Amino acid sequence: MGLQIGDGSWELRLLVTDLQVERTLRVQGEDHIGGVMIKLVDILDIAMDWSDHAVWWPLKNIWLNNTRWTLDQYSITADEMLYFTPMHKTLRIQLPDLRFTDCRVDFSVKSFNAVVNLCKELEIRHPEELSFCKPLDSDHLKFNYGSLQKAERSRRVTLAQMPVTPRHDTNTFIANSETLRRKSTNSSPMHKKHSRGDITIGTPKLNSKSYGSDWSLAMSPPPTDEARETIIRPKSLVEKARMNVAWLDSSLSIMEQGINEFDTILLRYKYYAFYDLNPKEDPVRINLIYEQAKWQILNEEIDCTEEEMLLFASLQLQVGLQANVPQPQDDTEDDIESALNELQISLDGGYTNRAEDITQIPQLTGYLKYLKPKRFTLKGYKTSYFVCKDLQLSSWKNSEDSGDYSQEPNFSICLKGCEVLPEVNIHQGRYGIKLSVPSSDGMSDLWLRCESESQYAQWMAACRLAAKGKNLADYGFDQEVSAIKAFLSMQHPAHSPAINPSTLDIQVEDYVAPRFVKRKSKVRQRILEAHANVKDLNLIEAKMNFIKAWQSLPEFGVSLFVVKFHGERKEELVGIAYNRLMRMVLLSGEHITTWRYNTVKAWNVNWETGHMMIQLGNGENVIFQCISAECKVVHEFIGGYIFLSMRSKDSSQILNEELFHKLTGGWT
Repeated sequence: MGLQIGDGSWELRLLVTDLQVERTLRVQGEDHIGGVMIKLVDILDIAMDWSDHAVWWPLKNIWLNNTRWTLDQYSITADEMLYFTPMHKTLRIQLPDLRFTDCRVDFSVKSFNAVVNLCKELEIRHPEELSFCKPLDSDHLKFNYGSLQKAERSRRVTLAQMPVTPRHDTNTFIANSETLRRKSTNSSPMHKKHSRGDITIGTPKLNSKSYGSDWSLAMSPPPTDEARETIIRPKSLVEKARMNVAWLDSSLSIMEQGINEFDTILLRYKYYAFYDLNPKEDPVRINLIYEQAKWQILNEEIDCTEEEMLLFASLQLQVGLQANVPQPQDDTEDDIESALNELQISLDGGYTNRAEDITQIPQLTGYLKYLKPKRFTLKGYKTSYFVCKDLQLSSWKNSEDSGDYSQEPNFSICLKGCEVLPEVNIHQGRYGIKLSVPSSDGMSDLWLRCESESQYAQWMAACRLAAKGKNLADYGFDQEVSAIKAFLSMQHPAHSPAINPSTLDIQVEDYVAPRFVKRKSKVRQRILEAHANVKDLNLIEAKMNFIKAWQSLPEFGVSLFVVKFHGERKEELVGIAYNRLMRMVLLSGEHITTWRYNTVKAWNVNWETGHMMIQLGNGENVIFQCISAECKVVHEFIGGYIFLSMRSKDSSQILNEELFHKLTGGWT
């Protein structure tokens, strides 16, 4: 312990990390942190810019950010060692397209703010949708978080001492040191570097006519062999859930979470609520979302049918073919016309009545097959006459009964707030719509089956709009019908490829998930045939269609966690989406109950027991313990999605970082 003399002063050791120089200062308890920093710089007497340096306390795992606080206020005594270290450090970041890039990142601010600052440098709009996460190995998917902690401690692979103060208990997952510290070899010719200010971006060179810049993240190089080695493929819903252990705590700094300079960390889209995705303003953002979607599908992180897989493969092929082709320039007249149309819609309140008689609310009618699925039932589809009018879907025995005011419908449901999922197989002629309708007991299911593509497009559009609280008079109905028809047309099998197969060498494994790679020559032929439907799309259109197809998958945007509900012994799943929470069966993923965020009154965490409690508007409390990750991760997902839902339509809005931390931080 340092010697304390009569005036109450004592010796404090400080290590200047970037110089690897240790100095000892004589200080007193009432000295404030800012004064200690000035004393240290004076003693060093080195002419350099120290403005980016701050004090880090390694034992407590915290930054001493409040420079007006005294040593006594921080409870720093003579036996402590403090670090004087740069706040901005180099990280090796893997982007959603799997490429690695070395970036200067602020280690001293909350990781959410570090992501915001990094995205500003990378010119990625809406950084609130992204987050940092630690790299995972396949071994991490074999254990739940609690048992993984014990296993890693026994193997002594933790990088840092576990935090000792209560506010750091929210992030104790430390990735394997080899994974975190894997260095860049830069051996690939595609891994070029171009410096822009304080940041180094590894990108391929683009045709300058495409985006007005020689260097951009709007196009992605093929992944290097090293990048491919980082790919992990979950084999079950449980393993998919265990992947969510790696997200950094947004309310803590990077340094507080076991990340050191030159470590590897992942930048990924965390929240699947993409706001204002604009082809003109977002070529970089669209590309990175497309790439993350592509790798989710190829790595089987999200499930899809063979038809859907071929559509994704064909769009991916079109993106590759368009990558080196000059893209069409924006037409100023089209821009003006589009702006005027949008203005007219906004002046009309977003509604244009498509009926001749403005007093009559439009309705959609027709015979459909339906099924109310229940467990242990063998009953098949029945046929009924349905009427969709003013957000209500009603079933009648026949068309005559629907016009008889004395006849009550067989059943009637409100479509507002319901979940609408497609169930289509064009090859088999199946055009289904799965509705999950909110009720006091959770969600009840209704499956509809249409007779044709045209009927399906109309009913699907009507259900989607009604789910958002819009009726058939809405301006967007015809647009939605057209979009659905266009999407279906891309899935029709073509009679022959649009390009000569002998002139194009494609590796099937790069275009479809492993379970579809059986007879390569046949799959290759089917990809080329499917490509004939999308051959006229330009680069951005192909990527946007890929994203839309990804968003239409039933499992899209659902982040899973292994949990135990209060009073239950068996493990279950909780799925978190942009607008709802789902209780699900562990192995099958079958939905048991759904709670929408608009029914959530509050969400809290008991940090001592690690239990999450969700208070619903009807007085019900849902309590569970997260097994596969820290409960803080679950808390952040819920708060983050609620924050994203509050974004305004004003394009000039400023990101409300304080509100984000209030909703996700979990601290009062």
